[in-house]
Amino acid sequence: MQENNWQDILEKLEEALEVKNNALIINLLDGLHPADIAELLKKLDIEDIVYIIRLLPDEISADVLTELDDDLQEEVLEKLSTEEITDIVEELETDEAADLLAELPENQKAEVITSIEDVEQAKDIVELLRYDEDTAGGLMGKELVKVNENWTVLRAVAEMRKQAENIERVHTIFVVDDDNKLKGRLSLKRLLTTSTKTPIKEVYNPEIKFVRVNDPASEVAQMMQKYNLFVVPVVDELGHLVGQITLDDVMEYVQEEAEKDYQMAVGLADEVELDDTLKDMMKARLPWLIVALLGGFLSVTVLNGFSAALNKYAVLFFFTPLIAATAGNVGVQSAAIMVQSLAKGTIKDDLWKKLLKEVSLSFLNGIVLAMILLVVGKIFLGHILPGFDIKMAATVAISLVSVIIIASLVGTFVPLMLHRFGIDPAVATGPFITTSNDIFGLFIFFTIARIILGF
Repeated sequence: MQENNWQDILEKLEEALEVKNNALIINLLDGLHPADIAELLKKLDIEDIVYIIRLLPDEISADVLTELDDDLQEEVLEKLSTEEITDIVEELETDEAADLLAELPENQKAEVITSIEDVEQAKDIVELLRYDEDTAGGLMGKELVKVNENWTVLRAVAEMRKQAENIERVHTIFVVDDDNKLKGRLSLKRLLTTSTKTPIKEVYNPEIKFVRVNDPASEVAQMMQKYNLFVVPVVDELGHLVGQITLDDVMEYVQEEAEKDYQMAVGLADEVELDDTLKDMMKARLPWLIVALLGGFLSVTVLNGFSAALNKYAVLFFFTPLIAATAGNVGVQSAAIMVQSLAKGTIKDDLWKKLLKEVSLSFLNGIVLAMILLVVGKIFLGHILPGFDIKMAATVAISLVSVIIIASLVGTFVPLMLHRFGIDPAVATGPFITTSNDIFGLFIFFTIARIILGF
């Protein structure tokens, strides 16, 4: 939608809302994709959003509601009655319905589930609510098409028609046995080009990738990316087919995780938006700022421990920001690469090889930066910084190389340790890495200076 048309529709929508011109509101939104309607609603007051949600047909309201941000969706649900929520839930696929109901208080959740007319849908939603949201069971939907390996092609087609009536999109045809255990998948082309009397067991493909209900969502995303899968079946502990996960389900999870990782990487304890309350934003930012402050106290302590050196070699003071900043930046770079590798699951038996490569890279980067420092020092710094001689240049250069190597090791090992203890390694790329490497960098710098300069 073009910006001019967007703004024009929004202005007309606001005017229609003021006078409660329902016909005009419906006309303005008619034909728009639910995602576009949701984008318009985000610019309105909550009361107007709820008014439009109630005004639209249930099937459209359901799609629009799922397109809203979680916080806004929760606000809308708080203002809708149990009956209204039930009408919306009945229009959703089971995975989307379960996600929506998960935001409700337990008592209202129970009321909605008992009010759903389709008993099978209610059972499916209850089953999905049992799974953790970050597992395959939490991502999957119950809607799918399956055929029995013992059916003929003719019967399979007839059964597929019945199943497909209540499914919006058919991605894959799964094959199961009499106990509902997953056996493979069926090609639509093979189905259409085979005699109607042929048993399905003679034409299906037993080669199929699947996940189990309790597999982590991150592993599901990795597998779908690795094998370029659009849909993957989900089985229980006994191998029974219980659902399927589509690419859009995984993409939504990956996007949410990426946003969380980014916010942690920049030092936010919780996910925040610009329109969040002052209290929520302060709660998200303050913890890491306190960590940075404590790190600053430690840096001051380190500097105080070398106060005699600063009095004798005052020129050292001018290089402390350079050393600290380099240590922090290198640590964040190494941590970011390690977090990315952990997320993709590429850290396996070649860990030490990767570590050696990281140290080698840091050493080479350190040598290049040290050479640049020596050249710049020779040309410029000797004239503007009294006391910057060859010993001082060597001190800074050796410190720079050492700091880069140590910072890369810290940036590499911290995410690994956090991952091993079940903590999201993305937290390592935030102020924690920067602050810790600042401290290590200053300590290394002054220790090397003491050895070379002899104070």
